[in-house]
Amino acid sequence: MSRPMLLVFLLLILIITSQFEWRQQLVADVDSNHTLSQKHHRISNREEAVKEKIILSQEKSIQKLNELVRSLREQLSDCRSINGSANSSLSNLTESIIELERQQFLED
Repeated sequence: MSRPMLLVFLLLILIITSQFEWRQQLVADVDSNHTLSQKHHRISNREEAVKEKIILSQEKSIQKLNELVRSLREQLSDCRSINGSANSSLSNLTESIIELERQQFLED
């Protein structure tokens, strides 16, 4: 073979092998992108599951707090009714005492 033919042949081999290496890199990049996409999808699914658990936990806490508020309101209402009856009894007693003192003052 002549020297120029040999150079052309080597150049063709070089071009063909470089093309083959580029294609392998592209396929590897596509595969790695696909793997990264799957990992990202799994991570986002886990994050969603954690968020749902947190929301459910917060809803349970809110329900417990609502029950406590309801109980405290009932206790407050009971205390107000007891206090109101005690106040009315106390006012009746003070009125009776004042009336007795008046009668004693008038008798003297």
